[in-house]
Amino acid sequence: MSTIWNTKYGTRRVRHDPPTLKEAIIAAQGLSDEIHDQIEIAAGLMDLPIEEVRAEVLKSAPQRGAARILAPASREGAAPRTVIVERKVSRRMIRPASVSQ
Repeated sequence: MSTIWNTKYGTRRVRHDPPTLKEAIIAAQGLSDEIHDQIEIAAGLMDLPIEEVRAEVLKSAPQRGAARILAPASREGAAPRTVIVERKVSRRMIRPASVSQ
């Protein structure tokens, strides 16, 4: 499909933005839990060498506030459900220092 075409309302163009390496890593993390598989998937999506992608994947540490727990299936033969538990940090009020006059 052409990036420019004419319609009855005038010419239209489609902007094509290739994905960034960070977006490819996030997609790979959604597809696999194994670091090695994530590196291969992200490298394949971006057509980059594995060594370059490995450095970026290892920099992006997993979230510390979330943990995945596999719950047993309620029915026989059913797939286990994934439950994500997130810890929220409580908000702390910071009061301004009192000004002496």
